[in-house]
Amino acid sequence: MASTTGMHVVVATDGSKQSLAAAKHLMSFADPAKISEISVVGVVSPYASVAFADDISGSTGDRTFREAANDAVATVAAVLDAWGPKVSKKVRSGSPANEIVKAATAAGAGLVVVASGGRGLSETILLGSTAQRVQHSAPCPVLVVRPAKRKKK
Repeated sequence: MASTTGMHVVVATDGSKQSLAAAKHLMSFADPAKISEISVVGVVSPYASVAFADDISGSTGDRTFREAANDAVATVAAVLDAWGPKVSKKVRSGSPANEIVKAATAAGAGLVVVASGGRGLSETILLGSTAQRVQHSAPCPVLVVRPAKRKKK
């Protein structure tokens, strides 16, 4: 019987609550037995006018962009850790869309998970334009998770 290997999934985070929700969305419907590994990827852009803003790890104080990215990646990885598949963490530097696509290509990923609209107008990776660029260039299907609409009271 031929051994079957599961799919490698890349989950991108920019430290937004929306990116954490995207990882949880993956867990809500995917079969962890069919996923061999998940790479949680954060990208620090050296050209960004806005810092890598970590809203999810609970860490405070003065941190470099890379430290904030490491904390955010670790937070998303911790949520995925108990799910089953092996989880690896990567912080890359460069253009967010390009680095997410490079990570997916290097991993031979079968799926990329990104959030869209996580930060409003700030220039971080999960703006719609980055999600669109990842969709356009990725070597595999891309799951774009949009923010849940809040019900008006």
